[in-house]
Amino acid sequence: MDLLFLAPPLSVQLIVNGMMIGALFALAAFGMALVWGVMNVINIAQGEFVVLGGYVAVMMAQSGIHPFFAIFVAPVVLYGVGWAFYQTIIKRVVDKDLFTSLLATFGISILVQQLMNQIFGADIRRAPHGFGTWGFFDNLVTIEQVKLLAALAALALGGVMVLFLKKSRLGQAIRATAQNARAARIMGIDTDKVYAATYGLNAAICGAAGAMVAMIWVVEPYIGLVYTIRAFMIAIIAGLGNLSGVVLAGLGLGVAENFAGFIMGAEYQIAFVFSLLVVILVGRSILLGRKREYLK
Repeated sequence: MDLLFLAPPLSVQLIVNGMMIGALFALAAFGMALVWGVMNVINIAQGEFVVLGGYVAVMMAQSGIHPFFAIFVAPVVLYGVGWAFYQTIIKRVVDKDLFTSLLATFGISILVQQLMNQIFGADIRRAPHGFGTWGFFDNLVTIEQVKLLAALAALALGGVMVLFLKKSRLGQAIRATAQNARAARIMGIDTDKVYAATYGLNAAICGAAGAMVAMIWVVEPYIGLVYTIRAFMIAIIAGLGNLSGVVLAGLGLGVAENFAGFIMGAEYQIAFVFSLLVVILVGRSILLGRKREYLK
């Protein structure tokens, strides 16, 4: 801890790294908030879609194609995966209560984990990228080029999604369905197609995030839960439909994780994420409890 005060560049390094990886967390959380807000479905399989996108990048790297192009390919593949899961499973639970959809998406997460384990094996994999590192202040502060590119790509993709939701007819239909699905149906919007597109878009967003994850870290079939927890936490902090809040919460989580990993050790970094989720849920429960009113 004292080292952070004795060497300020170290704190700068942790903040810069945290903000760059936080942009990836925010991207995955944006997809979860989209599905949650439009379909009232909490997608437990969010992290598995991220990992699946990472495997697309790994396969492209093994085929001699630079994995950076997976940022464009993985969303197409994952959109198809998301659309297929909607048609086969989610479609049957989208109008049910939240607990039913939780069980359904939990089942999807287990299914995807087992399929990835059978197809790709249990070994950790990564997508070699060949990018270098920039050094500043006599190399006291360094920036990995792949992290910066991934953060910029994540922010650009988030901006494209916002424009898509505001300007395109499908995006306007998604927003109308999110506000009132019954009214949207009366106005002639096919909400079933909207739900299918929304779930597919969420999977596509996760695919792009996963391609970046595979270049920065590693992927393996059972690592998806961590990304689900991060996305869930960011969505809770920011609230549904609050893009700027999602970005800020994602950046904040990335910075907090980096400092926690440095202070407590890398082996406790994931434990910090789970502990922080418990603290946030308890804190929000207390705050909501104080706002409860009763009829006199």
